[in-house]
Amino acid sequence: MAEGNLQWLQLDADAPGFDAALAKLTALEASQDATLDGVVAGILADVRARGDAAVLEYTRRFDRLDVASMQALEIPAQDTHRALAALDTETRDALEQAAQRIRSYHQHQRLESWQYTEADGTVLGQRVSALDRVGLYVPGGKAAYPSSLLMNAIPARVAGVGEVVMVVPTPGGERNPLVLAAAAIAGVDRIFTIGGAQAVAALAYGTASVPQVDKIVGPGNAYVAAAKRRVFGSVGIDMIAGPSEIVVISDGTTDPDWLAMDLFSQAEHDEVAQALLISPDAAHLAQVARSADRLLAQMPRADVIRASVGNRGALIKVRDMAQACEISNRIAPEHLELSVQDSERWLAQIRHAGAVFVGRYSSESLGDYCAGPNHVLPTSRTARFSSPLGVYDFQKRSSLIQVSQAGAQSLGRIASTLAHGEGLTAHARSAELRLGADAPDKTA
Repeated sequence: MAEGNLQWLQLDADAPGFDAALAKLTALEASQDATLDGVVAGILADVRARGDAAVLEYTRRFDRLDVASMQALEIPAQDTHRALAALDTETRDALEQAAQRIRSYHQHQRLESWQYTEADGTVLGQRVSALDRVGLYVPGGKAAYPSSLLMNAIPARVAGVGEVVMVVPTPGGERNPLVLAAAAIAGVDRIFTIGGAQAVAALAYGTASVPQVDKIVGPGNAYVAAAKRRVFGSVGIDMIAGPSEIVVISDGTTDPDWLAMDLFSQAEHDEVAQALLISPDAAHLAQVARSADRLLAQMPRADVIRASVGNRGALIKVRDMAQACEISNRIAPEHLELSVQDSERWLAQIRHAGAVFVGRYSSESLGDYCAGPNHVLPTSRTARFSSPLGVYDFQKRSSLIQVSQAGAQSLGRIASTLAHGEGLTAHARSAELRLGADAPDKTA
């Protein structure tokens, strides 16, 4: 263990047992608490059956809001605009500049419809359309993140979603003005001050007051995550996110204080967040550890950082940069910083990461707030097969098939042969009935 306040696990990639140690370090037990899951299942069923009445009851119980109607739980649009107008100039400018950068980046992601015509006149293509209505879950009370609201709502708006419905718990009536201001900037249509599994249920199934949505996005606690798992299929969801992660690959040329703070930026999220530093320079690893010990006292969330590092943090010594990239690919981290001089060379070797921050000036914190790319990223090694949230998550694709009379002759014979081979006679006959060059075209 390293000296000082922080107890980093130290690993050598060439040492016996490294593979097993790395697997243990990066594994996170994803099994659900059976009691919690049972509670969530009951809430979902109750809201589905009783609608607004159940939502009001749970809001009174969990958020200490004694209201008589759902109307009292909907925030008027003018309240969000008042919150925006009340912000100091610096804060408002920061929110608006972040929003504009996020919007500009995501405008590049829009998928477009396309089609082509074959020689016989058959037209094939793909039609891209936006979802009709999306539900956005935003944590409330003291744990409020306007940046997360922008990252979820703006791509939906760029995609062309017809309506964005936001739910945000307000325990004891506590409303976060930054969240309301961000809702105004992002163009959220309706806001309900409800939270927890009951809010997810209301969005998924609809009530007399809360419209049913097509997809639910946004972070939440364990109850919200369990609810999203259960309603998936009735509606779409973005992802089930695990604890925050960062891997920093350093060649030893970056200021150790910078790297220590980059690791802290994720460790401060919670006690099971993960911060890993990989380097071929053993002396550099030790320098970063010393910097982290010295800087820890400056951190208001020092206890959380200390627990996070002790639970899942590590300093990993590798023989060279190629091995560093290979290990990072195995980890498939949510955030990867390539804090190296020859960054383009090593970027070419990275295959799996939610977001890659290239070069020593690209701190992960810039990505969280204002760089532009989305900060909703795959965690727990899911970057091996999934991607950041984006405009494409709010669009869907329909195949277009317009077969000409001539095309029905060639395609019909192929389909008939294959359908008979599968024993599906009606399929075969459906294609066969359109065979014959003189068959009338009754589509006109």
